[in-house]
Amino acid sequence: MAVRDADPLIGFQFAIEINGMTGYFTEVNGIISDNAVATHKVVTTNAKEVVLQVPGRCDGGELTLKRGLTTNIEFWTWRELAITGNLAEARVDGSIVMFNRQYEEVRRWNFINGWPSKLSGPTIAADSNDLAIEELTIVHEGLYADAPGISSPNRAPD
Repeated sequence: MAVRDADPLIGFQFAIEINGMTGYFTEVNGIISDNAVATHKVVTTNAKEVVLQVPGRCDGGELTLKRGLTTNIEFWTWRELAITGNLAEARVDGSIVMFNRQYEEVRRWNFINGWPSKLSGPTIAADSNDLAIEELTIVHEGLYADAPGISSPNRAPD
């Protein structure tokens, strides 16, 4: 009989930590670590033609976050840094933090040199009862995972 090590995590308990700001979003997309794939055609010592698939550059990524609109404008202020060309201040490291049912941290995805490439407000209609949703897109130069007590050895270079 197989025994489970642990139950799968519930995906609704998470927070975003960015440059001293903490945001509680309702949805996060784009937690992806991706490499470009380079193909290399070679001939072996046996005169056999083969195509090797080798890892290319690690691609950065794009995180898309959604939340209900609040009166807090910290993310709009952060976006203004990118709009005005102040990327030295706009580029920050941050984390997506997932919690278990006891609200203990169980996983953390850290991104490097992220900045807000897009921030959109809600669709507003006088006859709507829908929640006003704000969407933030963060582009970054690398993503790695950590778990409490276990640090990833694959950090991006400084």
